[in-house]
Amino acid sequence: MTAAQEQDAQLQRRLQQDSIQLIGKTIYINPFLYWRRFDSNTDRWLREPGQLGEDQITLNRSRFYPELDWDLLDENQRAIKDAAVEMFLKSLELIGTFHPELTAGQLLEVERKMAVTKKRSFERWVEKSFRRRFKEEAKERRRFARERTWRTWREWISMETTHQAVVPAVALVVLAGFGGWSLGVSQMACPTLRLPAQQTGIR
Repeated sequence: MTAAQEQDAQLQRRLQQDSIQLIGKTIYINPFLYWRRFDSNTDRWLREPGQLGEDQITLNRSRFYPELDWDLLDENQRAIKDAAVEMFLKSLELIGTFHPELTAGQLLEVERKMAVTKKRSFERWVEKSFRRRFKEEAKERRRFARERTWRTWREWISMETTHQAVVPAVALVVLAGFGGWSLGVSQMACPTLRLPAQQTGIR
């Protein structure tokens, strides 16, 4: 098999996982394959976790993860699974919007295939989204800390009491520096020479 044939076979397998044949049509179950038909608000709604209410997600946990005991999950695992449930719900809503001709039974077929084939990919997508959000929040915290430090320094410098304390201290440092420099110059200008006794001619 050539490289092109291998690539084509991989693409076909991926499309089979990302779609289902219903009523003589190919229905994509990967929501990102509809991106050309999104407006910016829909794209943001799909990509950002936390757009659906907690009650709605909690009610649908067992619908997509019937095998899980949610009480045994740690906080991080629960957050990832909850966000994956949110992705399932959003995807089904998009599919229903783009394919209004599907019946309830056909949508159930879509949901079943999605639960089997998209679970891990949704979880990976959510993990990347969480990491990206964490980096952005950390960057924003650092920027805020820098601005707060700079603002504190400016406020401290502009205070009258600061001027009263700093000006004498600066003057003292300048005077000390000038005094040290003057002392060093005077010592260099008048060096003390002591020749050895044998070079003076005096025995």
